[in-house]
Amino acid sequence: MTSKIIYKGNLRTEATHLSSNALIQTDAPVDNHGKGENFSPTDLVATALASCMLTIMGITSNAHHINITDTKAEVTKIMVANPRRIGRIEVTLYIQGQETFSAKEKMILKHAAMTCPVFESLHTDIEKIITFFFNGIEEN
Repeated sequence: MTSKIIYKGNLRTEATHLSSNALIQTDAPVDNHGKGENFSPTDLVATALASCMLTIMGITSNAHHINITDTKAEVTKIMVANPRRIGRIEVTLYIQGQETFSAKEKMILKHAAMTCPVFESLHTDIEKIITFFFNGIEEN
């Protein structure tokens, strides 16, 4: 078992990661009757995409001796109606860590991001817009 989730009332849940006892609380978003005081479950899905991309890029960068320390991601989630669901996730990756990246290093890192398990698991109806910046220069 990976986690246990308890409904705490007032549209809030508390999830416990069983191997570490780390906690995550969720709230329904303000636009769906919630308080919006924590990540919503759909926020976690979008955030998991960027976190997975960074993790797989980290594994790959270690294997290829590429420094991506302090690389960052920004995530925007857009909901759609009928049925209410995630319609679009935008991830902007700001890759840094070394002064320059060769064309081969860029290709390796992009491929790692675009083949992470969360990306591969998301339904094809969810539009995924991924933008890469290497040391502040857009590379798509």
